[in-house]
Amino acid sequence: MDWREEKLQQLDQLYEGMFDWLMKQYDPETGGFYYARSSVENEDFTPDIESSAQALNILIRHHLLEQMPNPIKGKMVQFFQSKQDVKTGYFYDPHPRMKEDEVMVHRALNYSLNSLKRLGASNRYPLPLSLREAPAYTTSVEAYREKWESIDLRNSWRGCDLLASSTVYIREMPKETQRKFVDAFAAYLAGLQDRQTGLWGEGSVYERISGTFKLHTFYRSYQIPMPNKERIYQSILRCLRQEEAIDMCYIRNPIDLLSYLALDIPEEELKEITSITIENMSRLKRADGAFSRELAHSPKAPNVAQVKEGDYYPNMPEPVQLGMGLVEGDMNATTQATLIRIQLHKLLGVDSKAIIANSEFWNN
Repeated sequence: MDWREEKLQQLDQLYEGMFDWLMKQYDPETGGFYYARSSVENEDFTPDIESSAQALNILIRHHLLEQMPNPIKGKMVQFFQSKQDVKTGYFYDPHPRMKEDEVMVHRALNYSLNSLKRLGASNRYPLPLSLREAPAYTTSVEAYREKWESIDLRNSWRGCDLLASSTVYIREMPKETQRKFVDAFAAYLAGLQDRQTGLWGEGSVYERISGTFKLHTFYRSYQIPMPNKERIYQSILRCLRQEEAIDMCYIRNPIDLLSYLALDIPEEELKEITSITIENMSRLKRADGAFSRELAHSPKAPNVAQVKEGDYYPNMPEPVQLGMGLVEGDMNATTQATLIRIQLHKLLGVDSKAIIANSEFWNN
């Protein structure tokens, strides 16, 4: 057995109990999924858009969508479609603070549209841009640039999330219009990048890598190579070796970036990256079978979890609580854990085999 096979077997052991946990998060009444076990057990919480989309991602990543029973698929379609507001075209959860969080609103729009597409359905009503409900900055490249320039990057993770999520409206634009906005954003980002590290913004190294990860979603969407890839790689390698990963995002984001960078990584460094990643993941595995976002506990409100205790970022939204903040698994971390598995297999050049059969999962 070579080291790749040994490490991947070690990795797969971490998913024991995860599928049982996942199905217990499903709410047959609404067709959505809850964030954590404490959410299911507390009547103050309901299934939310992000957790439901993340659950669907887990199913897709483990090849379980193909044989999803039609009644469940229909309920999931109904869940996402029911979240769309007919007047604005946005998708909202019932939590009153959700609409006040710009990133949550943008993520909900993206998550809902992608989930409906994957389920073979579509949105019921027109989208914000066509309804003229999108922000004023979407009307011109100049206005968009003013928006980008207004975003504070003292915490790269939060700031770059705001930058990247602002481009959700560009995807709605006609192709002939879209290109000039894409080119403008790419040029703007190129001017902001730290050429020494390859990273964007300020903060801890993991925050800067996480901010860079947020921006990579733009580059990936429009198939644009990230500039200074080798510098980004060296920053990631130093960080993995020297910093403590206290958040599942700090484990997933570097691996996702490495997968996208598609560099020729030396064998010993690849083995080191794999070992560190699996060890870090094991620290976030919980007794309920799932994974937690943070070492100390599962965050009550993942929408504000980017800014850690003792840090400050201006104009942070109010917390949108999805769970009780217990030492338990949560959907946010668990969907990331499934993506890490896919990306590690890709980095190692090994085909990813199913952990559980469709028949076993759906007949459980």
